[in-house]
Amino acid sequence: MSTVMSGTLRKLKVSGKDPEQMVKLIDRIVHLVSPDDVVCIEDFAYAQANRMAMLGGIGWGVRMELFKRGITYIEVATGELKNFAGCKGNCSKEDLIIPIYVLWGFRNGSDNVRDAFILAQITRAIKETVKLKAFQRDVIKKVKGR
Repeated sequence: MSTVMSGTLRKLKVSGKDPEQMVKLIDRIVHLVSPDDVVCIEDFAYAQANRMAMLGGIGWGVRMELFKRGITYIEVATGELKNFAGCKGNCSKEDLIIPIYVLWGFRNGSDNVRDAFILAQITRAIKETVKLKAFQRDVIKKVKGR
């Protein structure tokens, strides 16, 4: 699981077996969030059944903990995340590597970290006034319109 907080990129890892591992990861993620933060979470995407079950458990766990703490979050569809980087919504994770570098000068070998970075850019565009390209403005309009 990757997260970008206040400009700091972190790849979170925890030990243990499920459900202990899932609970530890959810607790670490939510502990990093302040009540006034803007939180963007990638919506659930399709994956292999066993992987989807774990990701769904973690995803719902994070959402429930944020809800319990009164922290709102914004869900960003996978296609919107890819569109914000200038790609088609059905592109592969590898297709994002070059556009992310061209737009922001960022590169990382982990597709999870790259996704977290794009979510951070979406969050920044929601929270601050930043110069956006037309396709990025379209994504922000959709995300904010929910």
